[in-house]
Amino acid sequence: MKTRWYKDAVFYQIYPRSFCDSNGDGIGDIRGIISKLDYLKELGVNAVWLSPVYKSPNDDNGYDISDYRDINPEFGTLDDWKEMIAGMHERGIRLVMDLVVNHTSDEHEWFRQSRSSKDNPYRDYYIWRKGRGKNGKKPPNNWTSRFTGKAWEYDETTGEWYLHLFSKKQPDLNWDNPKVRQEVADICNYWFELGVDGFRCDVITYISKAEGLPNGKFNPIMCGDEHFVLGPHIHEYLKEINEKAWSRYDTMIVGEAIGCKYVNAPELIGEDRNELDSAITFELMDVDMKMSFFPVKLNLPKFKAVQTGWQSLPENCWSTLYYENHDQPRSITRYGNGYGYYRNQLGKMLALSYFMLRGTPYVYQGQEIGMTNIALKDDEYVDIMATRVFTLIKKFFPPLMPIARWAMAKRARDHARTPMQWENKTGAGFTDGTPWMKINPNLGEINVKTEQSNPNSILNFYKKLIEFRKGNEIIRDGSYTEYFNSNKSVYCFVRQLGSRGYITICNFKEKKVVLNVDTIPGARGAGLVMGSWDTQDAVLGDSILLKPYEGVVYEFGCDTAGN
Repeated sequence: MKTRWYKDAVFYQIYPRSFCDSNGDGIGDIRGIISKLDYLKELGVNAVWLSPVYKSPNDDNGYDISDYRDINPEFGTLDDWKEMIAGMHERGIRLVMDLVVNHTSDEHEWFRQSRSSKDNPYRDYYIWRKGRGKNGKKPPNNWTSRFTGKAWEYDETTGEWYLHLFSKKQPDLNWDNPKVRQEVADICNYWFELGVDGFRCDVITYISKAEGLPNGKFNPIMCGDEHFVLGPHIHEYLKEINEKAWSRYDTMIVGEAIGCKYVNAPELIGEDRNELDSAITFELMDVDMKMSFFPVKLNLPKFKAVQTGWQSLPENCWSTLYYENHDQPRSITRYGNGYGYYRNQLGKMLALSYFMLRGTPYVYQGQEIGMTNIALKDDEYVDIMATRVFTLIKKFFPPLMPIARWAMAKRARDHARTPMQWENKTGAGFTDGTPWMKINPNLGEINVKTEQSNPNSILNFYKKLIEFRKGNEIIRDGSYTEYFNSNKSVYCFVRQLGSRGYITICNFKEKKVVLNVDTIPGARGAGLVMGSWDTQDAVLGDSILLKPYEGVVYEFGCDTAGN
């Protein structure tokens, strides 16, 4: 029976390569994670999303899996992993693993067999097609890879093309083959038997492709989406895996749901659907992006409208709350001046602005100390997306390089993948060796050890906020009402359950803002619960003067204001 424990959870995402290195090889590993389990417990999180640690040639940093049932040696062994999950469970922390099954590595045994001949039993595990044109040397259709270029690779062995929506070393699985779906269910059950509490399903909305694989509408960057995003059989395939694996344990299944918006979310995450429990969507991330690549100025009313849409879902739907993960830049530099004088207040305000919402909040490693984007030279980027973009533009469109550099400086995935800053010393407390990726030079100011000793730090604010959420029925179950939806500076909403509630007010600007709150029922006399500054009035009046990046929470309906 599902207890839906995730509704009372606060997740912490670990990107293992950059979290903590135990053996000095410059690469984070499982024993490094084990060494930091007490840190996670002290932070207060009660669930971990662990990015892939399976065997992989690392063309896409572990999201190209060559063996779903074993651990990549650079991270450790399966016995190390077993010790890690036991340590988490002893501390009341659940573990959710990454399930990457839209594609495998081209070094997976299934694909080795599949490409060996057209009549191999594994041939239909992947999507093979004859090419177009004379001698079949043109791709089967015009779809493009999410990592730039065509989504097809020609294979000399059999003279056919295979589909890869990501790197050419990440061939797409053929989910129309029932044997593939059974393999996925078996993989899930294998890890459930080892104690895993759930999965985050990578690009799960890509698994069903349109029959015939027709050409996509013209798009110079991403072509073909309409034929594989939330494809024709997505719901029946998810229901099948749910029946064969996910529903047999007390799990949480969250899907990376590209293309899912709040208007169609109930079809994926409604509890009566028996598909996903929640969805990591990109609707909020798209507010300050054009064509999934070009950064634009944050439009706060649009930002709030997306949040309000997700908060307005039916009661049987559950939201995922996040600003950062391994695919997104650092929120403190995305949504404000994270390098400036008010960095500390900004980090706290951002935490309040999503932790007070209904749903399960996720904290990405380093977010809790306000880690920022990093300035990188062209040759210092390591992520496949950035390196592919630079290579193609330098080769074919050199005049566009300044634009590419500007875009990557704001949005590259590398910003989230710099090593965790534990201490102010060489290696940042992450490693005693040479780190696999450049460490952010601001580790002297931003690191765990320094913030632990500062009672007013972002880290200690996260601890306070996480503790405040635990068992808080108003935050978990209360209604949501947004106020001042057209205000370009302030995000204000009320969470209420019965006669009690919280008023959250967040100033997204690096300047003072006056807000009249007399139209909010219960505002006058509400007591201050917490805030990003230490100088706000203890009781709310008809208006409030918000300092730069100030976020506050006031409580109403108490016997005594603030209690």
